[in-house]
Amino acid sequence: MIPIGNRRRATRSPMSPEDISTPDRESIQRFVREHRQQSGLTQRQLAELVGCGVRVISEIENGKATLRMDAVNRVLAAFGKRLGVVDLRTEDRQ
Repeated sequence: MIPIGNRRRATRSPMSPEDISTPDRESIQRFVREHRQQSGLTQRQLAELVGCGVRVISEIENGKATLRMDAVNRVLAAFGKRLGVVDLRTEDRQ
C-alpha cells in the first residue's frame, strides 16, 4: 500500500474536454435527442429505462463537455450503440 503522502498526482491528459470537437458532441446530443423522441420517450422515461438520472440525459442532450463515459454508454446502449475509438481528422490532430 502506498502512503497517502507519496501518491502520484493524476496528470492531465493531453486533450481537455474543450479539445473534443463540437461536431462530435453535437452528433451525440442530436442522436440521443432524436432517438429518444422517435421512441416516444421523455427524458425521465429514458433515464429510468437505462438506470441513470434525468440530469444525465439532459446533459447529454445539451452537449455538456464533460460526461462519464459509462453513463453515456448506458444511454447509447438503449438505442443499440456505444462509444468507440474513432480516428481523428487531420485538422483535429495536435
